Formats: sequence, structure tokens, C-alpha cells
Amino acid sequence: MEEKNAIIEQILEIELAMFLGVPTAHRYSCQEDPESFRIHRKAQFAAWSAPTLESYLMDLLRAGEEKRNLVAVKYARMDDLLPRENFSPLIATIVELALEGQKRFVADYPCLMRGGRPLGTEEDSPGLTSFETYLRGELETYSDKTLELLYGDMLELRNSGSSLSEATYRNLARQWGFESLDMLEETLRKKYDKPG
Repeated sequence: MEEKNAIIEQILEIELAMFLGVPTAHRYSCQEDPESFRIHRKAQFAAWSAPTLESYLMDLLRAGEEKRNLVAVKYARMDDLLPRENFSPLIATIVELALEGQKRFVADYPCLMRGGRPLGTEEDSPGLTSFETYLRGELETYSDKTLELLYGDMLELRNSGSSLSEATYRNLARQWGFESLDMLEETLRKKYDKPG
């Protein structure tokens, strides 16, 4: 576990530098809050296996050597500003599996997911990127090895009755000081049910 956390910290350091270096006409609010970026990404990576994390770290290091900012590429692909470079058939398979898990998670935790990204590409609009478009843009920056390993992680989660979405938010709930997702959902439900 300690080794896994060390890999996650290395990934976060590289990703944050890339994230803050994304060339934009204006800075996004999330770029003004790097700690929130770290918390959300850490929760996601905590749901990955050590081999997947190691492979993705290698992707980031390779990109650094090539002077490629993978986070900038992700955002450019989300906005269709760059042509697609990664045509791995696993991307569509992973997106389908992730959407299945996300739909279930949204249904199970509506208060937590209130105000979250819309699910599918048909709901994309200027300034609002869907879960599907965001994920696809990110997956296109991964190597084939990372995609294969991530797919294996996602299948394991599904076979255990969970999903990448659920595992990520379970990690987030812990970071926010909640014992469980259900406690977080109940806290949010009470907040939203308050009159006024």
C-alpha cells in the first residue's frame, strides 16, 4: 500500500505540473484550486491497481521526455481541437463499462452526483463536457498497456459488485472525513432537503 501511495504521489506531481501548464486564453477555476485537483485525482488513482499506476507513471515520464503535456492533449481532444491519435478499440470498451458504472452510481447516489457532469456526448454543450467525452479524451492519452491494465481493474471492480465511479467516490468520501458513501449521501440529502 505504501508503494502504491508513493506511485500516486509521483503521478500527482507530474499531472499537476501539466495541469497548471495547460495553455488557455483564460485560467479555469479548477486551475486556481490545485488542492482540489489533487484530491479528486488521488481518489481516482487509489481505485487503480499498482501495475496500472506504474504503467501510467511510465506514460507520463515518456511524455515528459517528449515534451508532451498529456493533460493539455486531453483537454484539446475533449474540445476536438486536435485530431485523434489513439485508435485502440479498448477505449470504446472502457468507456462503455465506465458509463454503465456511472449510470448505476448516479442512480444510487443522486445527492452526491447532483450538479455532476452529464453522462453522454449527446449532452455536451459549450462550457459543459459530458462524463463520456471527458473520459474518452483522457483514455486517448494512455498507452495500450495502461488501457489493458485499467480495463482489467474495471472488470475486477464490476465482478466484485462495484465500479470505478463507486471506488473513486468512496475514496473521496474518506478524504472528506466520511466513514462511507451512504453517510456522505445522507448528509447531502439533509442539506438539500432543508427549506429556504
